[in-house]
Parts: sequence; C-alpha cells; structure tokens
Amino acid sequence: MAGRYDREFKLEAIRLATELGNTATAVEQRLGISQGCISRWKREFRENGDNAFHGKGHLPLHEEELRRLRRENERLRRERDILKKVVAIFTEDPQRYSGS
Repeated sequence: MAGRYDREFKLEAIRLATELGNTATAVEQRLGISQGCISRWKREFRENGDNAFHGKGHLPLHEEELRRLRRENERLRRERDILKKVVAIFTEDPQRYSGS
C-alpha cells in the first residue's frame, strides 16, 4: 500500500506494534508499509496526542478552533460597525427618522 494512510490505519498500526510479542518492524512488514513509519507515527502521536494524523488539508484541532474564532471575531466586528453607523444615523437628527 503506497501513499497516505488515514488516521485510523496509523492508530491501529501503533496499537499492533505495542502489543506483546509484536515489533514495529514485523507489523510494518505485515501491513506492507515502509520501515520506520510506525516509529514516526508513534512520535507524532506522543507529541501531538489527539491532534495527530489529521491528514492532508486538515488543520490540527487547536488551529481549526483558532481559525473559527478569527472568522467569528471578524463577523462580530462587522456587526458592531453596522450598529455604530445605525446609532450615528439615529442620533444625528432623531426627528428626521421618528415619523413626526
């Protein structure tokens, strides 16, 4: 199997390699993956925990959250600016907009 492996595959390979009686090399051979992959995946999982293995085009969870919060912050700023303009219009000449 060449190319990219999904998160579940990597986690299962790590699990198999940590079972008693298995070695990373033996699991790599059995799964047909390159030598050293499981060691890299173990290191990535150890360093990143649940944020590991999000695949191509996906951000780690904390970066996705930061991105979402930045978008929300920008939306709230636009809404605030609109409200400021509305308040300025209505406080400029209240008689003009009251219908009297």
